[in-house]
Amino acid sequence: MVLLRFKPSATKESIGRLFAALQDLKKTIAGMDYYAAGPYASSEGLNQGFSHGFLMTFADAAARDTYLVHPAHERVKDEFLPLVENVVAFDFAENQ
Repeated sequence: MVLLRFKPSATKESIGRLFAALQDLKKTIAGMDYYAAGPYASSEGLNQGFSHGFLMTFADAAARDTYLVHPAHERVKDEFLPLVENVVAFDFAENQ
């Protein structure tokens, strides 16, 4: 799971393009099983300024590791990281 705090210069359109580009990676990178993304939607207010997040699941740790260094993923990072002020990436293995 990844939490994002965007810079003020990030537009709604650019954020939408980022999430579409991440969705497209599912077509390109084997072993990426699930992807969902969206804006913070809780009334609790515990988001600490992170306005959006996304969740990806992978077939296994090897598939995740392939994704991390895949050239298509690197292109998405190169294009969109300049819009990001802060990011938290939290990988976990279910029921470990």
